[in-house]
Amino acid sequence: MLCSMFREWGWKCVEADDGRTAVEAVEKSDFDAVLMDVRMARMDGMEAFTRIHALKPALPVVIMTAYSSVDDAVEAIKKGAHDYLTKPLNFDRLRLTLTRALDHHQVEEKRQQVQAGENKGHPLRSSIVGNSLPMQELLEMISYVATTEATVLITGESGTGKELVAAALHENSERHDGPFVKVNCAALADTLLESELFGHEKGAFTGADRRREGKFVQADRGTLFLDEIGETTQAMQVKLLRVLQEHELQRVGGEETLKVDVRILAATNRDLASEVKAGNFREDLYYRLNVVTLAVPPLRERRGDIPLLVDYFVRKFAEKNRRTVESVTPRCMELLVSYGWPGNVRELENAIERGVILMRGEQLSEKSLPLPIQKQEGEITAPSSLQEAEKVLILQTLEETGGNKSEASRRLGITRKTLQNKLQRYDLNFKF
Repeated sequence: MLCSMFREWGWKCVEADDGRTAVEAVEKSDFDAVLMDVRMARMDGMEAFTRIHALKPALPVVIMTAYSSVDDAVEAIKKGAHDYLTKPLNFDRLRLTLTRALDHHQVEEKRQQVQAGENKGHPLRSSIVGNSLPMQELLEMISYVATTEATVLITGESGTGKELVAAALHENSERHDGPFVKVNCAALADTLLESELFGHEKGAFTGADRRREGKFVQADRGTLFLDEIGETTQAMQVKLLRVLQEHELQRVGGEETLKVDVRILAATNRDLASEVKAGNFREDLYYRLNVVTLAVPPLRERRGDIPLLVDYFVRKFAEKNRRTVESVTPRCMELLVSYGWPGNVRELENAIERGVILMRGEQLSEKSLPLPIQKQEGEITAPSSLQEAEKVLILQTLEETGGNKSEASRRLGITRKTLQNKLQRYDLNFKF
C-alpha cells in the first residue's frame, strides 16, 4: 500500500520483504532514502539499519515502529538514522519526513561535491561579503541548501554573520515571497518567549487584553529564524520539539490547534553537542534541528576578506554620515588585518563606523581606530605600501596555521600555487 501511495506522490519505490533483502538491494543499487520497520523477518530492522548505514553512511534511513519510545528513537538517530515515525502512521507527516530525507540526501551529495571542488551553485542573492575559500564554500552550500526544505542549524561565534546566512537561505528559497520572521531566543524570559512564538488568547495572562498571533503563525508559508536557540530552557525546548514534529501548535491559554507551514532555521554560538552531553539541551530537539549544519567561520580564519569588508563598511558609513573617504592608509589596513577580532565582523563594522565618524581629512588612518586595535601586543612596523601589508597578512596567516600552506591559502582566498609565488616574490622563506 505504501509503495502505491509513494508512486502517486511522484516517487519511484522498491519493496523488500525482509531486512536481509533490503540490505542486499541497497548494496546492489542506488537509492535516495530508505523507510523501514523495526520488526521484520529474517533480520530485524535495527540490524538491517546498522548494515545499511555501514554500506552507505550518507543514505538517510527513516525508521517506523509501534514499539519505540522517544529515548529509543533518539538512540537510533544518534547511530545515524535520519528520523523515526510511530504507528499508526500520519500520512502528512510521513510525506513531509520523507521529503526532508530526500532533501538531506541531495544536500549531503552537494556538500561532498563542494568539498571536492566540483560543480558551482546557483547565482546567489546575498549581502554577505567575502571571497576567501572558506566563504566561497559557505556561499556554495547556501546556494544549494536554500532550494530545499531542510531545517538548517547555523553555527558560529558571535558577530560572524549567522543572521545574514539565514536571510540568504530565505531569499534564495522557494519561500522568498513569504515572510522572513526573526526571533532572538536569548532576549526574552521563558513566559514571554512562549507568547512571542505561539501567540496568546485574550485573558491568557495579566495584560493579555486581546488575542495575539505568534511568530510561528506570522511566518506561515515562509521562514522562521530562531536565533540563539541554545539559550532556551528545556521546558521551551519540549514545546519547540512538538511544532517541529507535528507542525501544529496552540496559543497560550487556548485550545484550538493551528497548523503551520514554516521552514525552521536556527542559529547558535554554543556547541550544542556538548550542551546535550551536559544535559542543557534536549537530544531529540538537537537531532531535529541538525538536519543540515552550516558553520560560519570567524573573521580570524578568513583574513583575506578583511580588505573587502573594510571597503564595504567604509562606503556604507561614509554615505550614512556624509563623509568623503578617498582611501585607507596602509598602516590602518595593516592594523585591521593583523588584529584578532574577538567580536568578528560585527566588531570590525563598529570599528569602521567609529573611524569614519572621527576621521580628519579624506583618509581613514589608524588614529581613528579604537585603542585596542591601535595598541596590539607585539611591535608592528608600519608598512610603506599595500604590498608590505600583503606580506604581513601572509606571514600572520602562516603563523596562525602553523606553516600549513594549504590551510593558509584557503583562508587567504588564493590557490596554494599563488601563495607560493607570493612567497618567492616577497622573498619570504617561511619555516615552522
